[in-house]
Amino acid sequence: MASFELIPWILGQCKSVVEAENLLQQVNITNDAFSKDLTPTPLHWLISDKDCSLTLEVMTSGLHIHKNPVGVLTNSPPFDYHMYHLCSHMNLSPSQAQNRFSSGLKLTPYSNGMGSIGLPGDYSSASRFVRACFVKLNSPVSASEDQDISQFFHILSSVAMPRGAVLMPNGACEITRYSCCCNTDKGIYYYTTYDNSRITAVDLHGEDLSKDLVVTYPLRTAMDFYRQN
Repeated sequence: MASFELIPWILGQCKSVVEAENLLQQVNITNDAFSKDLTPTPLHWLISDKDCSLTLEVMTSGLHIHKNPVGVLTNSPPFDYHMYHLCSHMNLSPSQAQNRFSSGLKLTPYSNGMGSIGLPGDYSSASRFVRACFVKLNSPVSASEDQDISQFFHILSSVAMPRGAVLMPNGACEITRYSCCCNTDKGIYYYTTYDNSRITAVDLHGEDLSKDLVVTYPLRTAMDFYRQN
């Protein structure tokens, strides 16, 4: 099947990551284009449920399926490189820095956050993967959905690309156009866009899901200010 067919094909047949992994054993992803104006691009997929995550990558040797213990995915290089690259940052910590430089020197932290010195701050895919893993895996889970949604978007904002930080070969700015998440229990889709950081919620069950017509919503892209005076 073509890459653009994979997501609806899996969602239409599988209730869990385990079911998806079994089904994918017999799949070959082709290089067919959606249209002449939309050429195929190298894609990486993250398939997750409440229990585990998988990463799918199409290589010249075929479709590769990886267990994804961090629940994070980014672009090339391949996923196994990103996981190996985490070894270079295993000394990072959200806790206060400890003096390991020398027992003969009395070194003390002069600021909070020094335990994460060395956390990459550039916008390469490898560095963004490390940064997303560090923030996500050290993120506390609250009892409030609102707080967790807010935390989720803070995690994504730590790896978002602001306009002007990354230039593509044609001179255009690469940006994070939107960020999104979904409460799969309640069927609520949350998103922000580059120019509107206010979180918008779409209740999927607020529509008649038995209809044959596809319901669409325009993205809220204009800045939305709350003016207190």
